Amino acid sequence: MNKPESLRAHLLAAVPELRHDPDRLLIVIDKGRIRSTAAPGLSFEYSYTLNLLLTDFAGHPDAIAIPLLAWLQVNQSELLVNLEKGKEAIQFEAEVLANDKVDLSITLPLTERVIVKRQPDGTLQVTHAAEPQYTEQLESTHLQVYADGELIAEWDTPEPTGVALATPHPGPTRYA
Repeated sequence: MNKPESLRAHLLAAVPELRHDPDRLLIVIDKGRIRSTAAPGLSFEYSYTLNLLLTDFAGHPDAIAIPLLAWLQVNQSELLVNLEKGKEAIQFEAEVLANDKVDLSITLPLTERVIVKRQPDGTLQVTHAAEPQYTEQLESTHLQVYADGELIAEWDTPEPTGVALATPHPGPTRYA
């Protein structure tokens, strides 16, 4: 599993208080599952609950929440864009230790796809698939459509108003 270490590195880089004492950021994995289908091959998905534990944290909760959301946008974006998943996706508890410190626990449901491909020599190659990323929409432009050398339509596209999810092609097709 790669996401726990990726999130840890991101938070340590983003939050000065944690960077000065990284042992106060603990990660525990619970409710882990390995899911696979009957499809040919040994590819599978890890599914688990990641528990972030911040001990003796004296910073503002925003110092953790905002970098966490930025990491999720790249690494588990469906927790942010899917309203049903988002309702219960990011949960937290805090135990107040003193007026200026808390133990903070944050739980996240995460998944990681693992692709296992048999090589020509019979060995198995394992790769962890990257998450699909959101990309900016194309800039507005003037488009023209021609058929047999004749202009049949033209228009200006609107200014971009959002992003699109880049979904990977599922694999080879029969069409060339």
